[in-house]
Amino acid sequence: MIKFLLMVNKQGQTRLAKYFAEFLSTDERRALEGEVVRKCLSRTDKQCSFYEHRQYKIVYRRYASLFFMVGVDDDENELATLEFIHCFVEVLDKHFGQVCELDIMNEPEMVHYILDEMLLCGQIVDTNKTNILEPVQLLEQVQT
Repeated sequence: MIKFLLMVNKQGQTRLAKYFAEFLSTDERRALEGEVVRKCLSRTDKQCSFYEHRQYKIVYRRYASLFFMVGVDDDENELATLEFIHCFVEVLDKHFGQVCELDIMNEPEMVHYILDEMLLCGQIVDTNKTNILEPVQLLEQVQT
């Protein structure tokens, strides 16, 4: 089960944070994010894309200037989580057309909406890009 998802730029600034089934206070979340981000940013390209931190397994991937970090249970498959991250980025790319940090900062509600189409209570429910983008496009049509 996915416990949290973070999107962070190369300077360590959090651009998106979503927690699932974790009852952490704001201070605990800030401390956890700081620890996870510092460790991910300090890792080299030659190191693998997952490691253990506290009771979580952290799986991360870098795309351009953004790091996508996912905290999962110990029994979760790391490669499946990497595949989920890749699928999420592909959906964002399709929607925004070469997604960048500014897109995420300017339209965080749309990023959350896309993420909610893919995840439910920390469980992956859909990875079909067409199925995910269809309600997103309908929402945009209604808003205009």
